[in-house]
Amino acid sequence: MQAWQVHEIGEPGEVMSLADVERPTPGEGQVLLKVRAANVNFPDALMCRGQYQVRPPLPFTPGVEICGETEDGRRVLANPALPYGGFAEYAVADAAGLRSAPDALDDAEAAALHIGYQTGWFGLHRRAGLEAGETLLVHAAAGGVGSAAVQLGKAAGATVIGVVGGGAKAAVARELGCDVVIDRREQDVIAAVKEATGGRGADVIYDPVGGEAYAQSTKVVAFEGRIVIVGFASGAIPSPALNHALVKNYSVLGLHWGLYNTRNPKLVQHCHEQLLELAARGAVKPLVSERVPLSGAAGAVQRVADGVTTGRVAVLPAAENGAAA
Repeated sequence: MQAWQVHEIGEPGEVMSLADVERPTPGEGQVLLKVRAANVNFPDALMCRGQYQVRPPLPFTPGVEICGETEDGRRVLANPALPYGGFAEYAVADAAGLRSAPDALDDAEAAALHIGYQTGWFGLHRRAGLEAGETLLVHAAAGGVGSAAVQLGKAAGATVIGVVGGGAKAAVARELGCDVVIDRREQDVIAAVKEATGGRGADVIYDPVGGEAYAQSTKVVAFEGRIVIVGFASGAIPSPALNHALVKNYSVLGLHWGLYNTRNPKLVQHCHEQLLELAARGAVKPLVSERVPLSGAAGAVQRVADGVTTGRVAVLPAAENGAAA
């Protein structure tokens, strides 16, 4: 089969190479999956750079999120078991972690309903307790993680403020349903949020960016607000001034979705069922901005690493010209 491999640490576009390799052999409790679609996630880029908390042995195949097909023909969502990731024609995954793919979505959309939406659901509902009528602020609202949070926030009945970088991403955020869109390149984020909320601030802030975005969050979080820390796409990990959280009476909440797979897998399944229901009634639909053939995977990972994409970029191993599988 064909698979992308990383033999040394570096930028994805430089260290990912496409090769003919043997199909992986499933271990105990694992299954072999034909990859129908693999979505590009920021952790794929971080693993290529050697900066992710999971560091698979070299060489490895990136791709942490797929829609695959079992040997008996079932369409499923899975997190491939590294080092045999999803940017390949076949991958392996733990049988216990397979989730049914939603009938309402195509392969690329289905694959995207997994990590980003699970993260959003756990962050907004399990950790922050978002309620209808509250105001949700989402940083990087046009990105893969942010776009999921926007849709989930709207589905929960929240007023959603999206912060983006650039006019094209602002247009995407509006299409996603943001009630207010703030272009951080053209506007003062703090002033714009205060104006949009009548000076009250946002009840829940969803931050996959870190750095300056986190600093802005602390200035616009409402009384008894909750800041959910999802990641650090900016590359800057903030050091919170906890006295500030004390005097303003807000909470800083960490979210590592992967831990739920081992600590509370039943809750992961419950979340999946909630997402299937939302997808079935059209309340959420992952934004897939690009669909590329397997040969385009390295370039796709590099574009995500560079922060120039919107929504999700899907790699379709069975596609010859980028068309949907």
